[in-house]
Amino acid sequence: MFIGVDHGTTAIRFATRNAYFEIPRGEAAELEEETLFEKIEKELGLEREEIKMLAMTYSMGDGIESITPIEKTRNRGLLSETGAGEHIGGGTRVFDLIRASHIPAVVIPGVHRGSGCDPRLDVFSHGASPEKIGIAYHVFETGVQNFIVSDISSNTATLAVANGRVIGAIDACIFAPGIHHGPLDVEAIRAVDEGRCTANEAFAHAGVIKETPYKTMGELINAYRRGKKDALRAFDTISLLSAMEIAGMKVLMEDYGVGREDHRIFLSGTISEIDYVVKRIEKHLQNCVVSLGGMSAALGLSKIAESVYNGQKEILGIKVET
Repeated sequence: MFIGVDHGTTAIRFATRNAYFEIPRGEAAELEEETLFEKIEKELGLEREEIKMLAMTYSMGDGIESITPIEKTRNRGLLSETGAGEHIGGGTRVFDLIRASHIPAVVIPGVHRGSGCDPRLDVFSHGASPEKIGIAYHVFETGVQNFIVSDISSNTATLAVANGRVIGAIDACIFAPGIHHGPLDVEAIRAVDEGRCTANEAFAHAGVIKETPYKTMGELINAYRRGKKDALRAFDTISLLSAMEIAGMKVLMEDYGVGREDHRIFLSGTISEIDYVVKRIEKHLQNCVVSLGGMSAALGLSKIAESVYNGQKEILGIKVET
């Protein structure tokens, strides 16, 4: 059996090809090893001894450039513990429990400077966290070679694959905001310079929800379903800016010989499950868009685990280290 583990913004998600479950990050921070594996066995319908390989992500994954055995990773595959995002401890706990269990596991890198993507994008230090590789492999395994996937949830990140290889990505702190997180504009830069917040705090409050009275993604979605105009505007905003980010990746694809009619567009993440957003993005791009939903990263990671176990040496152009 092969398992994918997605260290998401709000939860740790586990999947095989046939089953899925998630644990909130706060709850995961309190887990003991036996509790974790009892939950895996129960929710995924398997015995611990049946796990042949596990593929997992951790935070930005910017300290490794290849798919790396967990026992060979330093600092859990990170350049630094600091950076964009909130540290709760759930992902750290799950990572350390899996490493201590001695179950065969590999850690997936993110897309960052030096990853071997288009060198022009190396002007940015980081392009996408490693769960985006899981999402992309989920698509690739269906036989699609050329595609763009935009992952929209607490933040938004977009990744492009041409001829079966990752060629670039645009991270949440560069362009399109998500629900909670987004790039720092002039107002945010001034707030940081004046000492009113840190850069990470500014990033964590730069999403579209800041223009509404709602505090959580669930509250925003419920308000949209009740027809609240401020929630509708938030989803209109995220649809427009995500479409603009995807359109930017279309320009990059053309440099790799992939024309505008020769690739497909996918959405993933919680917000991809909102039909209104999908239809708005389709309208902006004048393209059909396919929603993958929120479990696509963990599912794709389980497929990576299976491919690595079966001896594949490269995943979407990323080397598999042995």
